Amino acid sequence: MIEKTLKATHGRLRICIPSQLNEVTLGQMIALQEKPDMSDLDAISILSGLPVQQLQTIVNANDLMDFADAVLGLSHQIKNLYQTDGIPKTISMETDNKTVKVKVVNNLSVEPAGAFMAARDIIADEIAEHINIYGEENWKDYFNPSLNACCKVLAYYFYCRVTGKVYDEYAAAAFTETIKKLRVTEALPNVGAGAILKSTLVKELNAGNYINAANQFLVWNKITDPKTGKKVISKTLSLRREKERALFLTE
Repeated sequence: MIEKTLKATHGRLRICIPSQLNEVTLGQMIALQEKPDMSDLDAISILSGLPVQQLQTIVNANDLMDFADAVLGLSHQIKNLYQTDGIPKTISMETDNKTVKVKVVNNLSVEPAGAFMAARDIIADEIAEHINIYGEENWKDYFNPSLNACCKVLAYYFYCRVTGKVYDEYAAAAFTETIKKLRVTEALPNVGAGAILKSTLVKELNAGNYINAANQFLVWNKITDPKTGKKVISKTLSLRREKERALFLTE
Protein backbone atom coordinates (compact mmCIF):
# COMPACT_ATOMS: atom_id res chain seq x y z
CA MET A 1 0.00 0.00 0.00
CA ILE A 2 1.09 3.57 -0.64
CA GLU A 3 0.12 5.95 2.13
CA LYS A 4 0.74 9.69 2.36
CA THR A 5 -0.67 12.65 4.24
CA LEU A 6 -0.83 15.65 1.91
CA LYS A 7 -1.47 19.33 2.43
CA ALA A 8 -4.95 20.41 1.34
CA THR A 9 -6.67 23.78 1.23
CA HIS A 10 -8.52 23.04 4.45
CA GLY A 11 -6.00 21.05 6.44
CA ARG A 12 -4.29 17.74 5.63
CA LEU A 13 -5.60 14.72 3.75
CA ARG A 14 -4.49 11.14 4.32
CA ILE A 15 -4.50 9.01 1.15
CA CYS A 16 -3.86 5.27 0.98
CA ILE A 17 -4.11 3.17 -2.20
CA PRO A 18 -2.96 -0.33 -3.23
CA SER A 19 0.39 -0.74 -4.93
CA GLN A 20 0.09 -4.50 -5.55
CA LEU A 21 -2.73 -6.34 -7.27
CA ASN A 22 -3.33 -8.64 -4.30
CA GLU A 23 -4.35 -5.53 -2.34
CA VAL A 24 -7.09 -4.56 -4.83
CA THR A 25 -10.65 -5.81 -4.33
CA LEU A 26 -12.94 -7.02 -7.08
CA GLY A 27 -15.34 -4.21 -6.18
CA GLN A 28 -12.64 -1.64 -6.86
CA MET A 29 -11.85 -3.31 -10.19
CA ILE A 30 -15.51 -3.21 -11.20
CA ALA A 31 -15.71 0.49 -10.37
CA LEU A 32 -12.56 1.13 -12.43
CA GLN A 33 -13.95 -0.78 -15.41
CA GLU A 34 -17.34 0.90 -15.33
CA LYS A 35 -16.04 4.48 -15.03
CA PRO A 36 -16.18 6.16 -18.48
CA ASP A 37 -13.30 8.46 -19.52
CA MET A 38 -11.52 7.83 -16.23
CA SER A 39 -8.94 10.38 -15.10
CA ASP A 40 -6.05 9.82 -12.68
CA LEU A 41 -8.10 11.47 -9.95
CA ASP A 42 -11.01 9.13 -10.66
CA ALA A 43 -8.72 6.10 -10.33
CA ILE A 44 -7.12 7.39 -7.13
CA SER A 45 -10.60 8.12 -5.74
CA ILE A 46 -11.83 4.58 -6.42
CA LEU A 47 -8.70 2.95 -5.00
CA SER A 48 -8.52 5.19 -1.92
CA GLY A 49 -12.23 5.51 -1.18
CA LEU A 50 -11.95 9.30 -1.07
CA PRO A 51 -14.31 11.49 -3.13
CA VAL A 52 -12.77 13.28 -6.12
CA GLN A 53 -13.89 16.58 -4.57
CA GLN A 54 -11.60 15.98 -1.60
CA LEU A 55 -8.66 15.02 -3.82
CA GLN A 56 -9.15 18.25 -5.76
CA THR A 57 -8.34 20.23 -2.60
CA ILE A 58 -4.71 18.98 -2.59
CA VAL A 59 -2.53 22.09 -2.76
CA ASN A 60 0.26 20.68 -4.92
CA ALA A 61 -0.82 18.43 -7.80
CA ASN A 62 2.70 16.96 -8.01
CA ASP A 63 2.09 15.36 -4.60
CA LEU A 64 -0.31 12.97 -6.37
CA MET A 65 2.28 11.71 -8.87
CA ASP A 66 3.31 8.73 -6.74
CA PHE A 67 -0.31 7.62 -6.65
CA ALA A 68 -0.68 8.08 -10.41
CA ASP A 69 2.46 5.96 -10.93
CA ALA A 70 0.96 3.27 -8.68
CA VAL A 71 -2.21 3.23 -10.78
CA LEU A 72 -0.11 2.76 -13.92
CA GLY A 73 1.81 -0.07 -12.28
CA LEU A 74 -1.43 -1.79 -11.30
CA SER A 75 -2.69 -1.60 -14.88
CA HIS A 76 0.33 -3.61 -16.05
CA GLN A 77 -0.24 -6.20 -13.32
CA ILE A 78 -3.88 -6.51 -14.35
CA LYS A 79 -2.90 -7.43 -17.91
CA ASN A 80 -0.78 -10.29 -16.61
CA LEU A 81 -3.56 -11.48 -14.33
CA TYR A 82 -5.98 -11.84 -17.25
CA GLN A 83 -3.45 -14.07 -19.00
CA THR A 84 -3.06 -16.51 -16.13
CA ASP A 85 -4.60 -19.98 -16.04
CA GLY A 86 -4.01 -20.49 -12.33
CA ILE A 87 -6.93 -21.23 -10.04
CA PRO A 88 -6.59 -21.09 -6.24
CA LYS A 89 -7.34 -24.36 -4.46
CA THR A 90 -9.17 -22.60 -1.64
CA ILE A 91 -10.67 -19.18 -1.10
CA SER A 92 -11.56 -17.34 2.13
CA MET A 93 -14.51 -15.01 2.62
CA GLU A 94 -15.98 -13.01 5.45
CA THR A 95 -19.61 -13.79 6.22
CA ASP A 96 -21.63 -13.25 9.39
CA ASN A 97 -18.52 -11.83 11.10
CA LYS A 98 -16.49 -14.98 10.54
CA THR A 99 -13.98 -16.21 7.97
CA VAL A 100 -15.04 -19.20 5.89
CA LYS A 101 -12.59 -21.15 3.73
CA VAL A 102 -14.05 -23.15 0.84
CA LYS A 103 -12.55 -25.37 -1.82
CA VAL A 104 -12.58 -24.21 -5.43
CA VAL A 105 -13.46 -26.69 -8.16
CA ASN A 106 -12.60 -26.29 -11.85
CA ASN A 107 -16.10 -26.95 -13.09
CA LEU A 108 -18.98 -24.73 -12.08
CA SER A 109 -21.59 -27.30 -12.86
CA VAL A 110 -24.96 -27.75 -11.32
CA GLU A 111 -24.87 -27.74 -7.55
CA PRO A 112 -27.36 -26.24 -7.15
CA ALA A 113 -29.14 -26.16 -10.50
CA GLY A 114 -30.61 -22.73 -9.80
CA ALA A 115 -27.13 -21.23 -9.51
CA PHE A 116 -26.07 -22.75 -12.79
CA MET A 117 -29.19 -21.53 -14.60
CA ALA A 118 -28.78 -18.00 -13.22
CA ALA A 119 -25.10 -17.92 -14.18
CA ARG A 120 -25.92 -19.22 -17.64
CA ASP A 121 -28.40 -16.39 -18.17
CA ILE A 122 -25.83 -13.80 -17.07
CA ILE A 123 -23.28 -15.04 -19.59
CA ALA A 124 -25.90 -15.35 -22.33
CA ASP A 125 -26.90 -11.71 -21.75
CA GLU A 126 -23.25 -10.64 -21.90
CA ILE A 127 -22.75 -12.49 -25.19
CA ALA A 128 -25.91 -10.98 -26.68
CA GLU A 129 -24.85 -7.46 -25.65
CA HIS A 130 -21.37 -7.99 -27.13
CA ILE A 131 -22.82 -9.16 -30.45
CA ASN A 132 -25.30 -6.28 -30.48
CA ILE A 133 -22.45 -3.77 -30.13
CA TYR A 134 -19.68 -5.36 -32.18
CA GLY A 135 -21.52 -7.73 -34.52
CA GLU A 136 -21.38 -11.51 -34.92
CA GLU A 137 -18.21 -11.80 -37.01
CA ASN A 138 -15.49 -13.56 -34.97
CA TRP A 139 -17.23 -12.42 -31.79
CA LYS A 140 -16.08 -15.42 -29.75
CA ASP A 141 -12.45 -14.46 -30.37
CA TYR A 142 -12.96 -11.07 -28.73
CA PHE A 143 -15.67 -11.65 -26.15
CA ASN A 144 -14.75 -11.09 -22.52
CA PRO A 145 -17.40 -10.88 -19.81
CA SER A 146 -17.56 -7.71 -17.74
CA LEU A 147 -16.21 -7.82 -14.22
CA ASN A 148 -19.71 -7.12 -12.97
CA ALA A 149 -20.93 -10.29 -14.69
CA CYS A 150 -18.00 -12.22 -13.23
CA CYS A 151 -18.95 -10.96 -9.78
CA LYS A 152 -22.54 -12.13 -10.20
CA VAL A 153 -21.44 -15.58 -11.42
CA LEU A 154 -19.15 -15.99 -8.42
CA ALA A 155 -21.95 -14.89 -6.09
CA TYR A 156 -24.22 -17.64 -7.39
CA TYR A 157 -21.37 -20.13 -7.31
CA PHE A 158 -20.17 -19.45 -3.76
CA TYR A 159 -23.37 -18.48 -1.93
CA CYS A 160 -24.34 -21.96 -0.70
CA ARG A 161 -20.75 -23.07 -0.18
CA VAL A 162 -19.86 -20.11 2.00
CA THR A 163 -23.10 -19.53 3.92
CA GLY A 164 -24.18 -23.16 4.26
CA LYS A 165 -27.72 -22.04 3.48
CA VAL A 166 -30.27 -23.48 1.05
CA TYR A 167 -30.05 -21.85 -2.37
CA ASP A 168 -32.12 -18.70 -2.74
CA GLU A 169 -31.82 -16.70 -5.95
CA TYR A 170 -32.38 -13.29 -4.36
CA ALA A 171 -30.02 -13.96 -1.47
CA ALA A 172 -27.40 -15.29 -3.88
CA ALA A 173 -27.73 -12.15 -6.02
CA ALA A 174 -27.26 -9.97 -2.93
CA PHE A 175 -24.15 -12.02 -2.09
CA THR A 176 -22.31 -9.97 -4.75
CA GLU A 177 -21.50 -7.45 -2.00
CA THR A 178 -19.46 -10.15 -0.26
CA ILE A 179 -17.81 -11.19 -3.53
CA LYS A 180 -16.75 -7.58 -4.20
CA LYS A 181 -14.60 -7.73 -1.08
CA LEU A 182 -12.52 -10.57 -2.53
CA ARG A 183 -9.00 -9.77 -3.60
CA VAL A 184 -8.98 -9.51 -7.37
CA THR A 185 -6.19 -12.10 -7.55
CA GLU A 186 -8.58 -14.59 -5.96
CA ALA A 187 -11.70 -13.63 -7.88
CA LEU A 188 -10.58 -13.26 -11.49
CA PRO A 189 -8.72 -16.56 -11.93
CA ASN A 190 -11.86 -18.35 -10.72
CA VAL A 191 -13.84 -16.81 -13.54
CA GLY A 192 -11.22 -16.38 -16.21
CA ALA A 193 -9.60 -19.77 -16.10
CA GLY A 194 -12.19 -22.16 -14.69
CA ALA A 195 -15.78 -22.28 -13.59
CA ILE A 196 -18.62 -21.56 -15.95
CA LEU A 197 -16.78 -19.37 -18.45
CA LYS A 198 -14.73 -22.34 -19.60
CA SER A 199 -17.26 -25.06 -18.95
CA THR A 200 -18.31 -27.27 -21.84
CA LEU A 201 -21.73 -25.60 -21.94
CA VAL A 202 -20.37 -22.11 -22.49
CA LYS A 203 -17.80 -23.35 -25.01
CA GLU A 204 -20.65 -24.79 -27.03
CA LEU A 205 -22.68 -21.59 -26.68
CA ASN A 206 -19.73 -19.49 -27.79
CA ALA A 207 -19.31 -21.69 -30.84
CA GLY A 208 -23.01 -21.39 -31.69
CA ASN A 209 -23.60 -25.10 -31.08
CA TYR A 210 -26.89 -24.68 -29.25
CA ILE A 211 -27.97 -28.32 -29.61
CA ASN A 212 -24.68 -29.53 -28.12
CA ALA A 213 -24.96 -26.90 -25.40
CA ALA A 214 -28.48 -28.07 -24.59
CA ASN A 215 -27.24 -31.64 -24.40
CA GLN A 216 -24.80 -30.62 -21.68
CA PHE A 217 -27.72 -30.23 -19.29
CA LEU A 218 -28.17 -33.99 -19.45
CA VAL A 219 -24.63 -34.60 -18.20
CA TRP A 220 -25.32 -33.16 -14.74
CA ASN A 221 -27.73 -35.80 -13.48
CA LYS A 222 -25.75 -37.39 -10.68
CA ILE A 223 -25.91 -37.20 -6.90
CA THR A 224 -23.63 -38.52 -4.18
CA ASP A 225 -24.78 -41.81 -2.72
CA PRO A 226 -24.72 -41.30 1.09
CA LYS A 227 -23.84 -44.97 1.62
CA THR A 228 -20.94 -45.31 -0.84
CA GLY A 229 -19.87 -41.69 -1.30
CA LYS A 230 -19.86 -42.26 -5.07
CA LYS A 231 -21.69 -40.37 -7.80
CA VAL A 232 -24.79 -42.17 -9.11
CA ILE A 233 -27.44 -41.23 -11.67
CA SER A 234 -30.55 -39.70 -10.14
CA LYS A 235 -33.85 -40.30 -11.92
CA THR A 236 -35.26 -37.09 -10.45
CA LEU A 237 -32.31 -35.04 -11.65
CA SER A 238 -32.43 -36.73 -15.04
CA LEU A 239 -36.05 -35.69 -15.51
CA ARG A 240 -35.24 -32.16 -14.36
CA ARG A 241 -32.35 -31.89 -16.83
CA GLU A 242 -34.61 -33.04 -19.65
CA LYS A 243 -37.04 -30.24 -18.79
CA GLU A 244 -34.20 -27.68 -18.56
CA ARG A 245 -32.85 -28.83 -21.92
CA ALA A 246 -36.27 -28.47 -23.52
CA LEU A 247 -36.75 -25.03 -21.98
CA PHE A 248 -33.31 -23.91 -23.15
CA LEU A 249 -34.06 -24.93 -26.75
CA THR A 250 -37.33 -22.99 -26.76
CA GLU A 251 -35.70 -19.72 -25.60
